[in-house]
Amino acid sequence: MSIIDAVSIVMTCGDEMFAIQRQFFLKAFPGYWAFPGGKVDLGDEHFSFDHLVSNDIDQRLFGAVVREAQEELGVDFREEIKNGNISKVSALGLAVTPDFNPYRFATYFFRIHFTKKIDFEVDRNEARIAKWMSSAELLKQYSMGFILAVPPVIKVIEKLGLNPDTERIDDLNFEYDSDKFVPYIESLKSVRQIMPLSHTLPPATRTNAFLVGDEGSDKILIDPSPIDNDEYVKFLRTVAQFGVDKIMLTHHHADHHERSTQMARELNLPMILSTDTFNRLLKSDPAYFKGIKTSFLKEGDVITQWLGRDVIIIEIPGHDEGHLAVASRDMSWFLAGDLFQGIGTVVIGGDEGNMKKYFETLEKVIKLSPRVVYPSHGIGLGGTSILEKTLEHRKMRESQILQMAKEGMEPEQMLEKIYAEVPKNLWSYALMNIHKHIDKLKEEKKI
Repeated sequence: MSIIDAVSIVMTCGDEMFAIQRQFFLKAFPGYWAFPGGKVDLGDEHFSFDHLVSNDIDQRLFGAVVREAQEELGVDFREEIKNGNISKVSALGLAVTPDFNPYRFATYFFRIHFTKKIDFEVDRNEARIAKWMSSAELLKQYSMGFILAVPPVIKVIEKLGLNPDTERIDDLNFEYDSDKFVPYIESLKSVRQIMPLSHTLPPATRTNAFLVGDEGSDKILIDPSPIDNDEYVKFLRTVAQFGVDKIMLTHHHADHHERSTQMARELNLPMILSTDTFNRLLKSDPAYFKGIKTSFLKEGDVITQWLGRDVIIIEIPGHDEGHLAVASRDMSWFLAGDLFQGIGTVVIGGDEGNMKKYFETLEKVIKLSPRVVYPSHGIGLGGTSILEKTLEHRKMRESQILQMAKEGMEPEQMLEKIYAEVPKNLWSYALMNIHKHIDKLKEEKKI
């Protein structure tokens, strides 16, 4: 897996730094708070220049800093240095995306010391919010659950907040002992995303488990599903750092509950889930929940507290009839399960799948307008742009299927035409989607 070089420009003036929130419609890290920057391009060294304030800085990397500043902020660092507005450039640190992520970057953080605050001409195709803020204000916003950010960005803000004179941060990397733990991140305050390997559909390899709940409230572990016993032991060790009071299942598909009952029995934990999920699992194995206390969830139920706010249940049928989402009541975040995928494509199949309900659920959640949505496979994303794109794609696919049906084509013929570039080992899942689109069109009397 290749690692792409990138730069992040941490511009400071006194106790303030220039931070941005990325646009919701961006493909990479939409809605995340960050610093200006981007990937290093071929020939970036030509944008670099020698000056006392930037001595000993790699020319290629510094050239990328200069170019990105021109493109995103409309500022020429040469002029700002010449005019005395920049007093120093520091190579602050390096963060490499962990190996469990499908897209990896080696991000070089550079600190630019400004002697006065500049009004930048911000590229609004990149940033929806861009302003000078103190470290204290940024950390306050993060602590209240209003900022979504990758761990290295939070660490930079914390370090500069503790010591404004910081010139070097040596521990920016996300690190965990892969022999003892599974990876977890907290990109949104107190929404812990734990990522064990699981028996899920490719290209995904992991199913997110989430742990939410304030001290003094129930700590709810959602969808634990480690792939094997070794992963299960590491998963238990990871979760033990925080504690668990209840296990919740979002729906009945195997990659969301494997070894969940083993964990419930070993730790004497109750399980909460929808009635539909309970019945489907019981049908497959009458002894599935033997010895485990279970209770059922429905729309609007409050299951715990998050930063003093209610955490509620939202019913999201379509992918699975009993599918439940978990969200903060104020819609700061929404755990969407398999409503959309950060990696791969949602399959609507079996007797539990219903394309009409899937469309309605997407429209429902888009209307709720959560600030951050989390899939079961992939990272959290700011805004609902991903849901809007998912709905738009499904509508486009349905239009194709409708036209082909009118031309007399059979589902298998549609499959070969529509999914010609998809690996054939995934065609069976694609065919399920086609059949569910046809069912929807028939129900609506369009064919």
